[in-house]
Amino acid sequence: MRVFAASLATETNTFAPLFVDRSAFEGAFYCPPGTHPDTPTLCSGPMIAARELAQREGLTVIEGTATWAEPAGLVSRDAYESLRDEIIAQLKAALPVDIALFGLHGAMVAHGYDDCEGDLLAHARAVAGPDCIIGAELDMHCHLTDQMVEAADVINAFKEFPHTDFLERARDLAALCLRAARGEVKPVTAVFDCRAISGFMTSREPGRSFVDRLLAMEGHDGILSISVAHGFQAGDVYDVGTKVMVISDGDLGKAANLAESLGREILGWGPGGGVPRHYKPEEGIAEAVRLAQPGRPVVLADRWDNPGGGVAGDSSVMVEALLKHPDIPAAIGAMWDPVAVSFCRAAGVGAEFRLRFCGKAAPTSGHPIDADVRVRGITDDLIIPFEQSWVSLGPAAAISIGNLDVVLSSTRAQTFSPPAFTDLGVDLAAKTLVVVKSSNHFYAAFAPIAATVLYLDTGGPYPSDTSKIPYKKARRPLAPLDPNPLL
Repeated sequence: MRVFAASLATETNTFAPLFVDRSAFEGAFYCPPGTHPDTPTLCSGPMIAARELAQREGLTVIEGTATWAEPAGLVSRDAYESLRDEIIAQLKAALPVDIALFGLHGAMVAHGYDDCEGDLLAHARAVAGPDCIIGAELDMHCHLTDQMVEAADVINAFKEFPHTDFLERARDLAALCLRAARGEVKPVTAVFDCRAISGFMTSREPGRSFVDRLLAMEGHDGILSISVAHGFQAGDVYDVGTKVMVISDGDLGKAANLAESLGREILGWGPGGGVPRHYKPEEGIAEAVRLAQPGRPVVLADRWDNPGGGVAGDSSVMVEALLKHPDIPAAIGAMWDPVAVSFCRAAGVGAEFRLRFCGKAAPTSGHPIDADVRVRGITDDLIIPFEQSWVSLGPAAAISIGNLDVVLSSTRAQTFSPPAFTDLGVDLAAKTLVVVKSSNHFYAAFAPIAATVLYLDTGGPYPSDTSKIPYKKARRPLAPLDPNPLL
């Protein structure tokens, strides 16, 4: 049996003025056939799962290109089409194949293509033919479209937020596709559209118990797979919003009933039911001072200036707030400012000088900070772990302004784990609070060292208030923009 595997992914914030060309993919992660490392990236788990499955089952794997660009704004037409055509040509050259596995994101938008993943899967189906089992793994923050569902036999999304399960879900996908190719099961898919933007975290209730129940349902009573597509609210596309997808073994009615039941349960949590309180800067600082413990700082997530949401990650709002409290030992990072990093690296560790940093990418980034700084640490490449993968923040530097340490990076990426600070000499145990530029993917690595975790609302630039997002393409009605959209 022959298996083809490839990956093409990014997450598009259609409101962000950070445009993506092919060099953004090649500079972030680009592996032509046969060069993918032994560890997966966030969206290339199917490559590793296919290798593992082939070794166990005696299959032949033909690998295509795997590539990823950091979340940002619209992808150029040329970038998407050239990468799509590259992968489809590799699939065509590999024919015949019994299974085709794709590591995707699900929220990639290019000029002329509001549904890049659906378009890619449709091209794959046209080339591979009706008998090939096509499987795709998606990030849960995706736009689940009819075209994706029609083109693929099996779609499996991450269940965990933070995304601690991307390799595990890829293994589930590969195993289910193999069973389908062998005729052991007949996957049929039903989707319930919640007509709402209703994301939730699995690091807290009610999301934790809900996902545990989904996992327990799979593999029983004919239910093969359950995915919740939370949606990506920063994408102005027709299919933005939350959907529940259930794959059953030949029983579409059963799948549809369960999908609707689960979707209505999510809606029953009400607005904000799956999201914690978000503190304004001064509120967050005060609460952190109250809750911090010796050797255990409070970790605050600057969610709406998170590079993982496609924005710059250079907002100075929390830096300004922290500088008003010079007595509080604090750290913040990683903040995107390649120019400031180059100045710090040229000056060297221990150098003291006047530096302007951050607050530059857009009006929502706040004001640039001008401060007398001391360079605490520098590196040619700040590489930090994220589950089974490694993420590069590029050349980086840590600067100190009194009790405040700031990590500056040359590459936009979330602050997934403590080495973003500690590898540059910042002692987190000595801090009262630590601000991370991340939505929730930091949680698994930072929670063990934290007194508690809080979430911030610093005002943007990510469109945080869903009731005020200026959608032009989204299918309406859609909660919370419209009342009772399912009635």
